[in-house]
Amino acid sequence: MRHICLFAVLAALSATTAMSQSVPTTAPWDLPFLPPAPEWNGASRNLLAASDDPWITAFEQDPDHNASPTYAETRAWFDRLDAASDLIRIESFGTSPEGRAIYAVIATKDGSSLDPSKPVLLAQAGIHPGEIDGKDAGMMLLRDIAFGGKGDLLDRANLILIPILSVDGHERASAYSRPNQRGPRVQGWRHTATNQNLNRDFMKLDQPEMRAVIGLIRKYDPALYVDIHVTDGMDYQYDVTYGYNGEDGIYSRSPASAAWLDTAFKPSINAALEAQGHIPGPLVFGVGDDPKAGLSDGGLGERFSNGWGSAAHVPTILVENHSLKPYEQRVLGTYVLLEAAMRALARDGESLATAIAADKALRPTEIPANFEADPTPAGTRAFKGVTYEMYDSPASGRQEIRWLGRADPEIWSLPFYGSRPTLTLKRPVAYWVPGYRTDLIERLRLQGLQMETVSTPRTVSVEMLRLNDPKIAARTNEAHVQIAVTDVTPETVHWNWPVGSVRIPTDQPMGDLAVLLLEPQSSESFFAWGMFPEVLNRVEYIESYAIAPLAERMLAADPALKSAFEAKLAAEPDFAANGDARLAWFYERTPFYDSRYRLYPVGREN
Repeated sequence: MRHICLFAVLAALSATTAMSQSVPTTAPWDLPFLPPAPEWNGASRNLLAASDDPWITAFEQDPDHNASPTYAETRAWFDRLDAASDLIRIESFGTSPEGRAIYAVIATKDGSSLDPSKPVLLAQAGIHPGEIDGKDAGMMLLRDIAFGGKGDLLDRANLILIPILSVDGHERASAYSRPNQRGPRVQGWRHTATNQNLNRDFMKLDQPEMRAVIGLIRKYDPALYVDIHVTDGMDYQYDVTYGYNGEDGIYSRSPASAAWLDTAFKPSINAALEAQGHIPGPLVFGVGDDPKAGLSDGGLGERFSNGWGSAAHVPTILVENHSLKPYEQRVLGTYVLLEAAMRALARDGESLATAIAADKALRPTEIPANFEADPTPAGTRAFKGVTYEMYDSPASGRQEIRWLGRADPEIWSLPFYGSRPTLTLKRPVAYWVPGYRTDLIERLRLQGLQMETVSTPRTVSVEMLRLNDPKIAARTNEAHVQIAVTDVTPETVHWNWPVGSVRIPTDQPMGDLAVLLLEPQSSESFFAWGMFPEVLNRVEYIESYAIAPLAERMLAADPALKSAFEAKLAAEPDFAANGDARLAWFYERTPFYDSRYRLYPVGREN
């Protein structure tokens, strides 16, 4: 009954909105509670195919350019393009949990094997399937490469498009998927069939979709990886925003690539977008509820594509088209960005290759990690806002913001907050991972890490970490119960590594990834994601009737132990009053105690 009422309200509001704004009756009902969209008539509309073009896309065929084809329709269109053009081929590179093929469309003049001297642009759409702008823009661009006079884009670069990464989420489609977004009319679901957010899986590689795309990246080694999204949140003038770790001199694990993006990529992309009537801008993450409170960099976490790309030395652009702009405007802006990116690679690909090589040669002895928002602004940024007002909402009982859909003639000057590391990790010579953790060894291999596999048992002196007071999360996150540890005690041990164990040297291009994945204090580590819960279990114990007399003998035999015990009693009244805690203190100092309790089973070779 509540749904019927909601639909009635939406229909009534939609009709009212249509009449008041003189929207044609053929237009789809717009979400009537969204802020008004400013009028737009960019030159990029010239990219739209004529209605009689045999290669017109479903997006272009729609009278309002507010539709996107299904998975089956998209694949059928690409199969037809593949059959008709020698420049286009389709490659399946994975299978979704529901059994759908995950595929890429490759545009090249090189045949089945890509010329390694040509840089590759890998454009990924639909990691969040409701944010599908890149699929429809990529269809148009590939059509124009094949039949629209833009085949020259492939003279000095190759293009790989993943039109839909989260194919199962794409098919959980509805007009009610993303209430904060203006189009397309029917949108996919944010999460996968297993209810996972793929854009949190770049490091841990839980999901088959992410394992597949990382495998594709390793196979084709793209010079540039473009991950296409649509925003949530505040209103503003920009329609295409994008960014990358290290922008404008901010910290990056790949500083040479970031400098290339600053100097060679960004100016040309912005110029191309502006020439076609778009308003490009930096990635926008508001701070708090006040639109003028400031902007942040959104964090530098490696679980996201841009953070992973920085650590893996794969130059990665995170595109966030503005959710409140019409779908047509967003798709056309994405087309312009992708074409401009191809031309930037063709023009300056050699200098980017040099930058990537320099980044891959880095071997920092200290690795910053666990970034958090810096409370001190790094400076100010000019910002193109839209007008708004505050009003008293009878629904919330407080003041809410109402965006008015008009460009503010004044440029806002907003504080910009960067990120700062809260942890510095030391780079060891190598890590040792026990052979029984085949699941983690597989993930490390997928990340491109080189390793030596032990064929006969080997005893090696390594440093292992004792985990002091780990904290288990109160709720799940991405199907994991996370565990945080900030206090560790290193212990040197002679450890027997069984057959199948691996030694992973950090003197390799992906060495930073090994550190971030295998140091338990790292918030991106396998341990932090709760993948080593067994080390927190203690199974043996001792009865008080046995430990009490043993403890008394220990006190009598060891003056230093007695002194330490008495000092702890004096300093900690709660401990002094807890008989079980007192006896446990002694038990931990006997050879009966489990020496592997809270001992992290990954070795560090220093």
